[in-house]
Amino acid sequence: MPVILGIESSCDETSAAICIDGQMLSNIIANQTIHEAYGGVVPELASRVHQVNIIPAVQQAILLAKVNKNEIDAVAFTRGPGLLGSLLVGVTFAKAFALAKDIPIIEINHMQAHVLAHFIGDNKPEFPFLCLTVSGGHTQIVLVKDHFDMEIIGQTQDDAAGEALDKTSKVLGLPYPGGPLIDKFARQGDPDRFKFPEPQIPGYNFSFSGLKTSILYFIRDNEKINPNFIQENIADICASVEKRVVTILLNKLKKAALDHGIKTIALAGGVSANTGLRQGIQQLADEQGWKSFIPAFQYCTDNAAMIAIAGYYKYLKGEFTGQDVAPLARMPFR
Repeated sequence: MPVILGIESSCDETSAAICIDGQMLSNIIANQTIHEAYGGVVPELASRVHQVNIIPAVQQAILLAKVNKNEIDAVAFTRGPGLLGSLLVGVTFAKAFALAKDIPIIEINHMQAHVLAHFIGDNKPEFPFLCLTVSGGHTQIVLVKDHFDMEIIGQTQDDAAGEALDKTSKVLGLPYPGGPLIDKFARQGDPDRFKFPEPQIPGYNFSFSGLKTSILYFIRDNEKINPNFIQENIADICASVEKRVVTILLNKLKKAALDHGIKTIALAGGVSANTGLRQGIQQLADEQGWKSFIPAFQYCTDNAAMIAIAGYYKYLKGEFTGQDVAPLARMPFR
């Protein structure tokens, strides 16, 4: 029964988790509110706050799991992709902890870990399945044949879906982070009130740069006519933008699933916490007679539980990393 300590520090969440024999006993996430004043993540500040948070987060994860630090068999950590300074904090801690305890370390690809979050708990998808991974920096359709046999068959050609929502929140004057607020307003609005274009991109790839521009011009032109346009229509704007982002994502996922003959679809990444997207993928699965899988909210955003479960499966395969490992801001998906 291997005991795995998971460490996640790729962006602005410092997270630590304990996994025992594939069961998650703790998942501590320390958020960084300092970035709210700047309207986005400031990399230098993020790395400094990680240094403050890392030890308390690990200590709390160990205490909550009711294990002794000497019982830990391996440390799994995010090697990349992510902010280099933030990654460096997690990688350095993992290496130092493992060296002091004379236990192995396991490097994890952050994007693969998002997919493997579906293997936390008892309700696990069967292989093969398609996973739509959506975050502020990535938008991918991943064909998952095994725990580490994954292939990206579709991805954004420019901006990520999360970026389109973030840009919308800034244009609307919403505070950072804007994604949850767009979700909140969208629940109160009419998704068919305003129409936004759907890009015609071949295959399973995405594009959101044009949508971002159309939203910007739409707000600008309507504010010229009515300076109070945003305040008077914010719920309908958010609902309409959310609907277009969701339809872009799910239309591609549906096409990929039909073309590959796959009847199991899954959702992962930070944007998978969005209510409209969660409802949309469930509706798509119901319409097609497919199975759908959506992680619990705590496993949608960046978290160490997904790192720990990925580390558990690598531990079983004996895939360990040397102490000379270094973080990678851009890490190949493999």
